[in-house]
Amino acid sequence: MAAAIEVQGLVKRFDGLEAVGGIDCVVEHGEIFGFLGPNGAGKSTTINILSTLLDPTEGTVLVNGFDVRTQRNQVRKSIGLVFQDPSLDDRLTAEENLLFHAKLYSVPKEQYRPRIEEVLRLVDLWDRRKDLVRTFSGGMKRRLEIARGLIHYPAVLVLDEPTIGLDPQTRVYLWDYIMRLKRERNMTIFMTTHYMEEAEYCDRIAIIDHGKIVALGTPRDLKRQVGQNTIRIRTHEQAGLKEELERRYDRPIAENDGALELKVDDAEESLPRLFDDVDSHRVDSVTLEQPTLEDVFLALTGRAIREDEASGKDKMRQRLKARGYH
Repeated sequence: MAAAIEVQGLVKRFDGLEAVGGIDCVVEHGEIFGFLGPNGAGKSTTINILSTLLDPTEGTVLVNGFDVRTQRNQVRKSIGLVFQDPSLDDRLTAEENLLFHAKLYSVPKEQYRPRIEEVLRLVDLWDRRKDLVRTFSGGMKRRLEIARGLIHYPAVLVLDEPTIGLDPQTRVYLWDYIMRLKRERNMTIFMTTHYMEEAEYCDRIAIIDHGKIVALGTPRDLKRQVGQNTIRIRTHEQAGLKEELERRYDRPIAENDGALELKVDDAEESLPRLFDDVDSHRVDSVTLEQPTLEDVFLALTGRAIREDEASGKDKMRQRLKARGYH
């Protein structure tokens, strides 16, 4: 069985401007695969190629086994797409938006109502089906866009910055629905984000910068690449416990800011062993410091992703517009 998405040597240029500079990746069925990177890194350009809105300059892209160049209709039927920018008709009701989409994707007429009810219940909007979209909050509109993307039972759900502009609480709620899709439907989800905490939901992440993948792996494996975990132990028997830990673990134990520091590769394995080895009455507190995906990005690119930085995407759009692309 072909992978959900196969990308080989993908390059996209706009009049000499290289937006995507040679990407290779494979997304397996049933996984959440994320592109993590700053604005202007090439994430949305890749999404547009996957969804047949743009042609690649070079390379091969297969979605559900179909070529984005030569089998556009099959690709479009295989994906559900949630754009970064709002794309609902707010003069219609939630139900009318979904009905229009069902007709557009040739859903059998007898399936209109059952499918609309199913996807609206999935995102907890069934009770609002008769309401105009203009009365919805930002989070409700995003949930409706996901429901619309599911109406034709796609093999792959493509999410371009799915929670951008939403408040933190709404983002958490939205991710609850996305994780339900993975659990209940084993759906393949390809998403882009520049939010570090969102990338943690992914089974695998491709960190993309300046149109190139600079690292690819699980969140856990990527964080392991940049450093060890630090277990910080505060104790009222610091000298004695330090000596005991050095003897047990056969390594020096650092002291920093009144705490003992134990460096470990895998905290999930080391913490239970530590609790078994050390009498809990000798320990006042234990804290764990782990590398973050922000640390990974910083180590690989030399800079951090800043949500408040000037949008690289806006700059790219200005350059493309100056070259005649709209």
